[in-house]
Amino acid sequence: MKAHDGMYIGGQWRPAAGPDTIAVVNPADEQVIAHVPAGTAEDVDVAVRAAREAFPAWAATPPAERAARIAALRDVLVARKDEIAETVTAELGAPLALSQTVHAGVPVLVAGSYAELAASYSFEEKIGNSTVLLEPVGVVGAITPWNYPLHQVVAKVAPALAAGCTVVLKPAEDTPLTAQLFAEAVHEAGLPAGVFNLVTGLGPVAGQALAAHEGVDLVSFTGSTAVGRQIGATAGAAVKRVALELGGKSANVILPSADLAKAVSVGIANVMSNSGQTCSAWTRMLVHKDQYDEAVALAAAGVAKYVPGERVGPLVNAKQQERVRGYIEKGVAEGARLVAGGPDAPLETGYYVSPTVFADVTEDMTIAQEEIFGPVVSVLKYEDEEDALRIANGTVYGLAGAVWAGDETEAVAFARRMDTGQVDINGGRFNPLAPFGGYKQSGVGRELGPHGLSEYLQTKSLQF
Repeated sequence: MKAHDGMYIGGQWRPAAGPDTIAVVNPADEQVIAHVPAGTAEDVDVAVRAAREAFPAWAATPPAERAARIAALRDVLVARKDEIAETVTAELGAPLALSQTVHAGVPVLVAGSYAELAASYSFEEKIGNSTVLLEPVGVVGAITPWNYPLHQVVAKVAPALAAGCTVVLKPAEDTPLTAQLFAEAVHEAGLPAGVFNLVTGLGPVAGQALAAHEGVDLVSFTGSTAVGRQIGATAGAAVKRVALELGGKSANVILPSADLAKAVSVGIANVMSNSGQTCSAWTRMLVHKDQYDEAVALAAAGVAKYVPGERVGPLVNAKQQERVRGYIEKGVAEGARLVAGGPDAPLETGYYVSPTVFADVTEDMTIAQEEIFGPVVSVLKYEDEEDALRIANGTVYGLAGAVWAGDETEAVAFARRMDTGQVDINGGRFNPLAPFGGYKQSGVGRELGPHGLSEYLQTKSLQF
């Protein structure tokens, strides 16, 4: 795969400050496909300084012109969608069809939505005798994960640019090639030098340096809750704003009036997509006691369709593979019943994990409380609607969820009582303008749409 041996800083590719590199491994065959620079605090400092220098002019650029630049960026992403999909498949292992539709397709929708928002958003309003101005926060340090390597970048960079901020991006070390492609797209779209900067590197080195840098005004991070706490503490010490999109343990609540077969089928598909490496995946399936055995049988039959190496890709690396297999072993040890899959690797080569379904899962089990981040579904039994609500809300997370019912009003009434940031009703469609983010330990702030744009704005009032 094509890889740059430098950092994209100040509108050009520059040599890294140090000689160290990171090997990029294809998780499907375990082969090294490229090397990228392992950025240092010095690289981060140069990038932040470039972003600071570019900020005044970009912040003063009329919103319509910023919108035009974002639209041009979207057009480049469209033109290079096949290359993007192939790159994501090579470094993440996602099946090519998923890379084409989701990994390359969704970021185009999101970029387009911010091109439109930048042109139409009201950056000032009158309140009584005051004019309230919404101004860009400043320099944004964006730290993105590997599971959706382009979507997570666009979901941070596009609203930051629309707001008038400049950006330094530190992508995940497992999927840096997609980020380099994005930097090429930024350059091709003609964004001014320094408005967007890219530093590849390890989280504890480059990521920590970016979060702690005094020239960064806001840190936007997506990843684990544990790392989110560290970044929040670092930013808090400097009284710096943060936006944190963290872990999840989302409940898929199937009420007795629902179409059980459809709810189970869509729920299984939701978890198997991206090999279960989705923070908002509905990994806890909650079913009424009278329908439980039928639901378990449907889940076991449904997951059999997801063949590793075909419909389900590998996990991103060996560490993640062992972590997920460890959770499956713990589920068995704590008394859950395997009805599909298990801890054994399904293929000799590649970081694959068997799509797995557990029955007889109780709410206190580790697999019902902790984020596994793999193709593992736990089916839990509830007594009545109040019991289902208690179980659904009974984790430290609150990122997403789903409710199924024969009557939409019934489903909405239940969803309103769930402690979570986003709920799909009877398989609701993805909306790139809807806010995405969590309650409790699932994070702080929102991404996507106007709510995502507001994260990168600060408020000033003028009294007359």
